[in-house]
Amino acid sequence: MNIGIRKAGQATILDLEGPLKLGEAEETFRSQIQQLMDAGSTRVAVNLAGVTELDSSGIGALVRSFTMLKRAGGKCTFFAPSKRVMMLLKMVRLDSILDLSEDEATALTRI
Repeated sequence: MNIGIRKAGQATILDLEGPLKLGEAEETFRSQIQQLMDAGSTRVAVNLAGVTELDSSGIGALVRSFTMLKRAGGKCTFFAPSKRVMMLLKMVRLDSILDLSEDEATALTRI
């Protein structure tokens, strides 16, 4: 899992590339969110366009990051999921819980 980090106004955008599943990828993502929160970044947009695979651990990591940032008074939004990732999120009914957008511009208006 590669994670690119960039800023857009007050938001931090994480560009995820590769599979988000149990093990190193999920750990990397969780620690990156924690580092951002420790540095005071509480408005995060996560680009899911490059996520090739997603398992229950990856889904758990998305939910945890969303919850942690919300509890810290921040916001977390996800955008551009592939059809496969979106289908998985709908299957576990997270499409109505997580803040999902079709594109980056829409996601940034919500943050």
